[in-house]
Amino acid sequence: VQLQASGGGLVPPGGFLRLSCSVSGRPDSRTAVAWFRQAAGMEREFVAAIMWKGGTRYYGDSVKGRFTISRDNAKTTVYLQMISLKPEDTAVYFCASSSHGGVILSPRALRHYNDWGQGTEVTVSS
Repeated sequence: VQLQASGGGLVPPGGFLRLSCSVSGRPDSRTAVAWFRQAAGMEREFVAAIMWKGGTRYYGDSVKGRFTISRDNAKTTVYLQMISLKPEDTAVYFCASSSHGGVILSPRALRHYNDWGQGTEVTVSS
């Protein structure tokens, strides 16, 4: 499985960005794709996930109502639309894919994601 994240950049507070994650390889075994983020000196944090078969979405508490995860109809790209960005959203954003059945019960658990992209940096600053 290969994942390629893109779309990061510098944006002022209150601004918006859309991140993209290109996903390829072993679609039949995929159970979910998620976005995580990691700020400097902090642990990696769950942002959002989409279940691959049913399309159910999950969000971290700090981004609920501001971020939206979606995918294209061909299921080759997963997006993270971010609005009302805050300085505390500054981080490197990673997309990750899971082939574990356990992700259905615990979509926010980092341990269920076995393939990771390289990350794209988002900086929210004036």
